Amino acid sequence: MTSLDVVGLGMATLDVLLRLADLPTWERASAVREFGLDGGGPVATACAAAARLGARVGYVGTAGNDEAAELKLRSLRESGVDLSRLIVRPRREDQVIIVYVNETTGERLFAGVDGFGCDPVRPEELDRGYLTSARYLHLDGSHPAAALQAARWMHEAGRQVCLDGHKTGGRPASPETVELVREVDVLISGSGFARSLTGEDDPRRAAEAVLAVGPRLVVETDGENGCLTTTADQHFHTPAFAVEVVDTTGAGDVFHGAYLVGLLRGWDLRTVARFASAAAALSCTKLGGRHGIPTSAEVEAFLGNAGAVAGFPCDSGERAR
Repeated sequence: MTSLDVVGLGMATLDVLLRLADLPTWERASAVREFGLDGGGPVATACAAAARLGARVGYVGTAGNDEAAELKLRSLRESGVDLSRLIVRPRREDQVIIVYVNETTGERLFAGVDGFGCDPVRPEELDRGYLTSARYLHLDGSHPAAALQAARWMHEAGRQVCLDGHKTGGRPASPETVELVREVDVLISGSGFARSLTGEDDPRRAAEAVLAVGPRLVVETDGENGCLTTTADQHFHTPAFAVEVVDTTGAGDVFHGAYLVGLLRGWDLRTVARFASAAAALSCTKLGGRHGIPTSAEVEAFLGNAGAVAGFPCDSGERAR
């Protein structure tokens, strides 16, 4: 079996994207300025990003057996993500999301189809050898029983686990989430996730409290405000890059994939955060979560134009190791 750099276990969606000025109502129509179809999902998009940036990547999740399923998987295949352990359900694709994109700000509103993700991956469907062939397992909290089992297998094999902690609405984390975080080495979350775990309002104190739960590295992303990195001996802020935003869908997921590539290449954490921030910014310049994923060469060029430090350690011809 060929070893992998990253294997993702999580959600893959078909995103139906509508870019418009205002949401329509029953009383007032609204013109759609741009329409698109793209693959989405936190882990699946992170996998596509890591693969496009040079890593050897596999994806584990579910898909239906219809045309919608094929559409959501197309860009994973085109990016070079291995789908040999994909679990195909004999039914229509149920992980479909309508994404309304504000044409002025790039912000989004999501609406999932009824019955979304109703049949998750089960632990007995996992291939332990395949998962543990990777240096990193990347999770997004979906398929919870399978995710917890996979994380434990990774640690038994001496591997690393990364979790995408979703942006929260201020609700306390569920017991299942807390249990999973205990099995995580790298937590990269949206704003508020650490607070939901710990009850701490201050971002730094919240991140430090999360370190006591299990992770050795906590990164909190906050859109245009950049990201905060916290370890046992470091705490620093990385600004976001200013770009002409078309759509912010998937930007955080691209950040995750690029961050994993930086870790695989052995860069210091400030360089990793800057690289991931640049990749995420570039992804916002096109409609859809995967259409805008850059190559390493494009990230290098962008960083060069943004005044990156000379000698930035990113060779576009280098594969992640």
